[in-house]
Amino acid sequence: MIEKFYKPVMGMIAASILMGCGATTIVTTPIENIDTIPLKVSELTDSQKKSWGHADLITDTIPGMSVDKAYSDIIGNKKGTKVIVAVLDSGIDLEHEDLDDVLWTNKKEKPGNNIDDDNNGFIDDIHGYNLLGESYNEQLEYTRILRLKIGDAGFQAKAKAELDKKRPEALANKQQYEQILQAVKNADAAVKKHLDKTDYTKKDLSGIKAESEEMQRNVAILTQMYSYADSIPELMENLEDGIKHFTEQLNYHLNVDFDGRKVVGDDPYDLMDTKYGNGNPQNRVEDESHGTHVAGIIAAERNNGLGANGVANNVEIMSIRAVPNGDEYDKDIALGIRYAVDNGAKIINCSFGKSFSPNADWVYDAIKYAASKDVLIVHAAGNDGVDLDNPKNPNYPNDQINNGPEFADNVITVGALDPEYGSEMLASYSNYGAINVDIFAPGTDIYSTIPRNKYEFMPGTSMASPAVAGVAALVRSQYPSLSAPQVKKIILESGLSTKAAVILGGDTSKSSTLDKISKSGKIVNAYNALLMARTMAHGK
Repeated sequence: MIEKFYKPVMGMIAASILMGCGATTIVTTPIENIDTIPLKVSELTDSQKKSWGHADLITDTIPGMSVDKAYSDIIGNKKGTKVIVAVLDSGIDLEHEDLDDVLWTNKKEKPGNNIDDDNNGFIDDIHGYNLLGESYNEQLEYTRILRLKIGDAGFQAKAKAELDKKRPEALANKQQYEQILQAVKNADAAVKKHLDKTDYTKKDLSGIKAESEEMQRNVAILTQMYSYADSIPELMENLEDGIKHFTEQLNYHLNVDFDGRKVVGDDPYDLMDTKYGNGNPQNRVEDESHGTHVAGIIAAERNNGLGANGVANNVEIMSIRAVPNGDEYDKDIALGIRYAVDNGAKIINCSFGKSFSPNADWVYDAIKYAASKDVLIVHAAGNDGVDLDNPKNPNYPNDQINNGPEFADNVITVGALDPEYGSEMLASYSNYGAINVDIFAPGTDIYSTIPRNKYEFMPGTSMASPAVAGVAALVRSQYPSLSAPQVKKIILESGLSTKAAVILGGDTSKSSTLDKISKSGKIVNAYNALLMARTMAHGK
């Protein structure tokens, strides 16, 4: 599931309104060098906001990955070896101005002839493959379990308990957002009439001398809205997006009677039924922007004067459309991983996850297959703000079963950071876990590509994962002799350590240090990773 973000910010609005108005030395040693970095007190500039994930903690006091420093001090004009990175996601805008020159192209396949020219089992797969056909909306897995009566009675009971909890929450949220939006619309109309203007500013609002309780309330509502958006029209748009999100949850994700898969034509619970999908992994609707955003974080064309710079400079992006607006099917993920491996990907980014996985073994086998072919998988930790080591908080796919030992050494699970170094550095939504999360990387408000040659800020561990996939691509490009397990080891061991306590799940009463909530206890650092990679590859 690709998780969207509305509830945390809008929940605060709801409560307010409804209640009433170094040259070659790895900088992680000594550790004190990091913990004595002063906290950044000034606001990020517009330029910093758009590229903070590439900043250097020492120089900029922003917990980025030192990408810019890696290019200026280490990579320079060295291109390295081309690396194929598969984006297993919701599809990509293959015509985007900042991605069109970095797409993987299957040169053995002739486009549009409806023939499997290269005999790889997939017809017309020029830039990847689409395992979803023309489907878009989907149920969540626990809703599908109840519709199809999958598993034993105990498994179905767990699914029902989750649905019984989530559906009323979605309905309450939708109704709450609708109430807020109506209150804002009423206040907006009243203020426009009072000012005799079709538009107004925060300054105009503060200058109103309200002579009635109703106008005082209108001014109070709108004044508070400026805490959550730069303008009232923007705020109303955010609220409308939230209403749309919760409406989709009720109509599709949490609707037991909905079947989004029937247009595909396969049996999604038969792994041997593989003749489905098509060779066009383009996003199907403009809102299906997640995969495009992820691809841009990894590889948006660098220094071309457009939009954003990707982390990696010598990659080809393979698009595999397998994640719908709802929970992904285990079958699609397993086959998507195998497609990527068989067609030359050296890194697979997986920015998705779910809490139920009835055919998890199919995905585990695919991960093991990727490991046998020296392919690295980078996976988002998830956006529930919880400890994944707690058995009550499962997140699939993963590389260990019931907190046991890793069954493969080719998976990196990534949590997300905010741009503020210090106690609030861990994103409030980011999952964590000393067993189940490997490392942390920039994830909040990351600027990247979205469909139709546009760019947007998005938050999530979904954004932290491709940042790490980009670093892995840099390492594999510059030092192609290194194996997937070696690259994983380098990324985990070369990161920045800190003793600073961070707030967990946005709850100020809960805090810990990174070494207690992840395996590495570190922040990904591209500069350090390349230094360590050079030593590992060349022994110097």
